[in-house]
Amino acid sequence: MTRYFLKRFLLTLPALWLVLTLVFLMIHIVPGDPVEQMLGEGAAPGQVSQLRHSLGLDLPLHSQYGHYLRQLVRGDLGQSFKFQAPVRRIIFERYPATLQLAFLALIVCAAIAIPAGVLAAHRRGQVSDRAVGVFTLFGLAFPNFALGPVLILFFSIELGLLPVSGRGGLLNYVLPAATLGAALAAILTRMVRSAMLEELSSDYVRTAKAKGLSTYVVLLRHAFRNALIPIITILGLQFGTLLAGTIVTETIFSWPGIGRLTVQAISSRDYPLLQGCILVIAVSYVAVNLLTDVFYAVIDPRVRLS
Repeated sequence: MTRYFLKRFLLTLPALWLVLTLVFLMIHIVPGDPVEQMLGEGAAPGQVSQLRHSLGLDLPLHSQYGHYLRQLVRGDLGQSFKFQAPVRRIIFERYPATLQLAFLALIVCAAIAIPAGVLAAHRRGQVSDRAVGVFTLFGLAFPNFALGPVLILFFSIELGLLPVSGRGGLLNYVLPAATLGAALAAILTRMVRSAMLEELSSDYVRTAKAKGLSTYVVLLRHAFRNALIPIITILGLQFGTLLAGTIVTETIFSWPGIGRLTVQAISSRDYPLLQGCILVIAVSYVAVNLLTDVFYAVIDPRVRLS
């Protein structure tokens, strides 16, 4: 088991290095000058050159890249241009908000998808199955940036039931979590239905039915229990997707998480902050995928043997 974990961990390191390198190159190649953003267009040339030198932006690109990697090895993510504060502190002040939102969205996703997928598999070809199919098609075709404003217009502006934006009480979590969770629920519902159909066609299910066991026992204690392994794997992968994909939702709902912080870093050309945000998002995604692989191997030993 330890050998399997170490092998999976070592395979993640090149992926992280590639992500960091691509982000570093892209933000330096894209037109725009962070010094002009900080000083404004009317700044004197001497002030511009002095600030660029103090930030190390006058060095060759390979020197800046080497300096960034050396800082990263020491655990130093640099100083934010915009906030004039350590990037590590800024990120970890915002990261809990993203974790909370992603976790609640995953609960919403599972609460919708698992019952709907089980029902669709049990009622295959019937009205319930077709209704679930329409729901999943609608969910796949309706992106977050469209669903979020629609929910705000209906529940916040028309009905006045829920806050529009911000992170205050429990009600502030409802709309962002629903926006994130509903989109992924459509994907997971199809996965649950497919896994349940495969189990329901197995010999042991037919044997259980022949013994006279109730539908509840056959569905939940037999078929769903064996279908749970791929479902758990998908949930783990979707949690990583949620952590990496909250940028649009956090921007819509003014959520003070790392996704919105990434957008602010892009708009202000804050190189260290943007690199730090992308690093944390990438590490989070890779860590969740790694833990999912390990958990899958614990449940199913055949994964380790292969």
